[in-house]
Amino acid sequence: MRHNTLADAFSMLKNFEKIGRPECSVKASNLVKDVLEVMKKHGYIQDAEYVEDGKGGVYRVKLTKRINDCNVILPHFDVRLSDLAKYEKRYLPAFNIGLLILTTSKGVMGHNQARQEGTGGRLLGYVY
Repeated sequence: MRHNTLADAFSMLKNFEKIGRPECSVKASNLVKDVLEVMKKHGYIQDAEYVEDGKGGVYRVKLTKRINDCNVILPHFDVRLSDLAKYEKRYLPAFNIGLLILTTSKGVMGHNQARQEGTGGRLLGYVY
């Protein structure tokens, strides 16, 4: 039984990248859709297409072979704008490599966009 659709989506993406598959399917939800859009914007995936399968739908994701690691961050820490650097050091391998994904009052976005907009939020996951 699945409990965390975002964690399932991240593990599917990571596993299919490791074995060299060109695409994978992940269970659809609004949060997964928003996270996939952020990943597409930053070039970690090529495309995410919604396909209705009778059980709630799935996203067929075309991979770009750029994902080395991605994972959900639990618990979803509250992050102030001033604390972003601390979490970058903890979860990303080096400065300017990778992306922290946050949910904010302005929507789901990467940590660089949150810094530009001057807002904090809750950490959802990371990808590099």
